[in-house]
Amino acid sequence: MSYQKEEANLPELKYKRILLKLSGEALAGDSHRGLNFDIIHTVCEVIKTCRDMGAEIGLVIGGGNFWRGVKDGADRMQRSHGDAMGMLATVMNAIAVADALEQHGVDARVLSAVEMNKFAEYFTRDIADRYLKEGKVVIFAAGTGNPYFSTDTGAVLRGVEIEADAILMAKNVDGIYSADPNTDPTAVKYDALTYDQVLAQHLKATDTTAMTLAMDNHMTMVCFALKDPENILRVVRGEKIGTIVKED
Repeated sequence: MSYQKEEANLPELKYKRILLKLSGEALAGDSHRGLNFDIIHTVCEVIKTCRDMGAEIGLVIGGGNFWRGVKDGADRMQRSHGDAMGMLATVMNAIAVADALEQHGVDARVLSAVEMNKFAEYFTRDIADRYLKEGKVVIFAAGTGNPYFSTDTGAVLRGVEIEADAILMAKNVDGIYSADPNTDPTAVKYDALTYDQVLAQHLKATDTTAMTLAMDNHMTMVCFALKDPENILRVVRGEKIGTIVKED
């Protein structure tokens, strides 16, 4: 059965084409390692709802539930090698989520920044654009394909390339705070910020490279918690949750 967008529902969407960044650690649940398929299937149900409403969805998934290049490699191995392992972790997550989406009746494609034809297609912008227009969920794996770049930067890069209406950062924190809310009880949550404010105040929304790339390309970003996967749908429909970052 071919996918058909429900045109009547499109006005409900604030963002029609999105790049959704999922935290790998969030997909692991309380264990913080590996994959919690209860969480994954719940997320996939929400993604299916968004897709059925007419949203075109690109995904980037972090690899922290398997391996974080800087944190896990630290001084014990060469940085490029540690980052390569982190890229492979994102590929494993992409394959797992693609499989879960298929179980929910959603056609998904994994596009990798690194050639690995046995497991994923090689990324090009035009292939991604075609799949998105066909109603497929496109999962971008292996980051940018280069060391020293985070998956946040990879998410912004792919979002810019596919000309997304917004980048949705679904993380373990429900927005951007003035300080780490886990360690500072006086931390204040922001509802809205500009790129300049995030960069000038060194706020921990994304890494600096990702935020600068978003600013240079006038890309709206919404940071919110994945703890309730329904938040994805709420953001797509324009509800004010989390923290929105955009130009003045």
